Amino acid sequence: MSKPVKRVLLTNDDGWRGPGLQVLEEIANEIAEEVWIVSPDLDQSGVSMSISVHHPLRVHQFEERRFSVSGTPSDCVLLGVAELLPVRPDLVLSGVNNGANISDSVAYSGTIGGALTGTLLGIPSIALSQAYIPGNDVYWETSRQYGANLVRQLLDAGWPEDCAMNINFPARPPEDVRGVAICRPQRGSIGGVNIERREDTRGVPYYWLGFQRQTDRITGRQTDVGALRDGLIALSPVRFERDIASSWQVDTSDMADQLGIDQNGDNNTAADDPSISH
Repeated sequence: MSKPVKRVLLTNDDGWRGPGLQVLEEIANEIAEEVWIVSPDLDQSGVSMSISVHHPLRVHQFEERRFSVSGTPSDCVLLGVAELLPVRPDLVLSGVNNGANISDSVAYSGTIGGALTGTLLGIPSIALSQAYIPGNDVYWETSRQYGANLVRQLLDAGWPEDCAMNINFPARPPEDVRGVAICRPQRGSIGGVNIERREDTRGVPYYWLGFQRQTDRITGRQTDVGALRDGLIALSPVRFERDIASSWQVDTSDMADQLGIDQNGDNNTAADDPSISH
């Protein structure tokens, strides 16, 4: 079978030693002629699309076309595309994450962040995650068995260029998977925040943060949580921005009046220089 991708860039948020990255490399080798890995040195879960702007990044090449970076998944994608790869990749794959990236957690996920960074650069990008039940084995064979064929089908079908595809594999062995669902994240899986206060050996306090989960409140196969619960592979297109202007409006002229802004003055003209520093 021919390979649909010339060059693919892999990253993750569990670090380059993560078992899911090995699974992702197996998937990539089935669909791409050339596989490159640029992955964080350490676990970067929860960093979303953050990039490192307050310290330099260190890069270590541990094999041919294999690099680790002292930064986030987004750092890895930016470095890979702009510096480490000789030519832009045709596809970015991020994962396979150890645990689902669903519902509210999509906003925090470094796995999703890596894929969205690829999308921001104009490269088709897919995030892949393997759900598991705490205390049970992780069924890596499920994402391993279905991953490559699913990516092929998505590439054939295509998806909106401003979206990354988010794939979550259910927490069950391959033979128990019941189908595929196009679904969406839904708010409500996070019920609160857990903060654990501790003290170091000098008596200085520090804190561990975590979420209180309540995914039992989310139902229906149209949601990623519900699809996974029913044993389906959950496909969710995700964007880093959403246009809500069509469904939410206010009277901006009235706002300006109340702020005392002269909307008809001489300065109310389009600027000649369109650039904005950011």
